[in-house]
Amino acid sequence: MTQTQTTRKHGDLLLKMSGVSKQFGAVTALGDIELEVHAGEVVALVGDNGAGKTTLVKVLAGVHQPTSGTIEYLGEEVTFDNPRKALEMGIATVFQDLALCENLDVVANLFLGQEISPWRLNEVEMEVRAWKLLQELAARIPSVREPIASLSGGQRQTVAIARSLVMEPEIIMLDEPTAALGVAQTAEVLNLIERVSGRGHGVILISHNMEDVRAVADRIVVLRLGRNNGVFTTENSHEELVSAITGASDNSVSRREARKLETTTD
Repeated sequence: MTQTQTTRKHGDLLLKMSGVSKQFGAVTALGDIELEVHAGEVVALVGDNGAGKTTLVKVLAGVHQPTSGTIEYLGEEVTFDNPRKALEMGIATVFQDLALCENLDVVANLFLGQEISPWRLNEVEMEVRAWKLLQELAARIPSVREPIASLSGGQRQTVAIARSLVMEPEIIMLDEPTAALGVAQTAEVLNLIERVSGRGHGVILISHNMEDVRAVADRIVVLRLGRNNGVFTTENSHEELVSAITGASDNSVSRREARKLETTTD
């Protein structure tokens, strides 16, 4: 664990995006994005398909480089050149496909590519660390030697999230973690997200399910057409959120963005 992680306190600013834009040729996927993430906070990122959520996540994951704007991480301006660098610096991503190896057991998946003493695998230490991490998360995994193929959808999501915690990241990004899960499995994953934020990690949650978002999010950031369109809390009504997502909202953020678009057009 790094010194930064040791001294991290709930509420500390971990990440700040300022005026971040991303263009693909003539197409602007992100425009002037502002985003903050604090330790112990769940920030939900919502919006219609094409709103820019995936592009934003890939910028933070080091897959895409922003065209303009700045990203401050732990108080310093940074550039995530590639996914490996982003992970090593402390930003982990769990994509929707999970990327688990079904023919391997839980321990092997948790440490895949990060094996302890790769020239002589320390199976005992990896098993102990795996159990400790899963116990901290109160994960419902019957055995760390259980093959991934035998686990439920919720248990697989749990393993994927636990794997992202092995390197003790500051921020974890979760892409649609409850998609295609049943009611019980969804509840299991939402409880897990709360426990992850309770450990002091910042969580960015991408989801289309407003019930899930309201269950765990501290703040809800709405993107529309690649731009910010409001920041809300669970105290805001469902109608306000839907209006912001669909573009029917009339809030200070949307009005400001509309003025920018008018100025650009003129």
